[in-house]
Amino acid sequence: MLELYIPVGKKRLRCGYTTGTCAAAAAAGAARLLLTGERLPAVKVDTPAGITVEAQLLDHAAGPDWASCAVRKDGGDDPDVTDGTLICARVEKRCAPGVTIDGGTGVGRVTRPGLNQPVGQAAINSTPRRMIAAQVEQAMAQAGYTGGLTVTISVPEGEALAGRTFNPRLGIVGGISILGTSGIVRPMSEAALIDSLYLEQDVAKAAGVKDLLVTPGNYGDSFAAETLGLDLTHRCTCSNYIGHAIDHAAGLGFSSLLLVGHLGKLIKVAAGCMNTHSKVADGRRETLTAHAALAGGPPELLRALFDSPTTDAGVALLQKAGLLEPVMASIARALEEQLRRRAGPELAIEAIFFSNQYGMLGKTSGAEGLLARHRSGRMISAPTMD
Repeated sequence: MLELYIPVGKKRLRCGYTTGTCAAAAAAGAARLLLTGERLPAVKVDTPAGITVEAQLLDHAAGPDWASCAVRKDGGDDPDVTDGTLICARVEKRCAPGVTIDGGTGVGRVTRPGLNQPVGQAAINSTPRRMIAAQVEQAMAQAGYTGGLTVTISVPEGEALAGRTFNPRLGIVGGISILGTSGIVRPMSEAALIDSLYLEQDVAKAAGVKDLLVTPGNYGDSFAAETLGLDLTHRCTCSNYIGHAIDHAAGLGFSSLLLVGHLGKLIKVAAGCMNTHSKVADGRRETLTAHAALAGGPPELLRALFDSPTTDAGVALLQKAGLLEPVMASIARALEEQLRRRAGPELAIEAIFFSNQYGMLGKTSGAEGLLARHRSGRMISAPTMD
């Protein structure tokens, strides 16, 4: 177990090590077993972060011209789906010199351009590949072996775990990815989520997408597909990180961005909150109350709105008071102003917001135009917003 802790908020959380570090350690152990016959209980791996990890080796096995062993992934206090998973390495002798690396069972295969590895390659990223090669080459040098070796990384649970990751959406099929740029897992899930949203946009850009569809999550996905009739093949999920999504899209040079989200999420953006996590910002009731006041809502309505537990409850009050349409229009104008300020002049940006209970609630002024672009070529009948 890695005894490395970092402060996160008011807590000290334990770091872990990546699937890439596990793969490198397993490969080192398998290479030593193959070339020297040593069944090492553990190996030390120097990570790109400058931290040395000692990983326990499991499941030693060997045969003519091959050997294998495994390392159990230690994610520390990071809530990672691969924590506790076995990462296995099989090392085989071959005639050609050098080290080749591939993925076996449970390691995904790349099917779309724009990812770290070319189409057709195993989803073992560049840094883990370098770490694996370095460990195996070190074992070869220590044993005085001058031939070649093939390393195959496998993850017995990988295919099942992949369904709980972004891999299927990114076009990585058959398993998980072997990842890690530093070799160390720092328990900061926010960084991992932001990296994932960047990667989704990179893949969409590589696929030739010009007009980007972005949703915060499942609610936005369902509304975009079922109500707006949009194709979700290349849509990107931004979670709470709307500002990051806009910045990255602008930097990649997309022509436009259409944001589709629940009122409870996008009303925060209308107030200028580009990270909508409740620990960072809320302001839903304050913003809803302010726009109702701008629309001429009476004091008793404003007090009731301020006390509403959800935006849906606030929508019900506005509907009863006959002010739903002007208040939603006011929010849409504020949302448009905030989005365009963040996006700048190069990225056309529009938004649509809704409620699961009340349906379509509002849109920015150019949303219909972007909807038309996304619907072009879509052979289904989708309801309009009018």
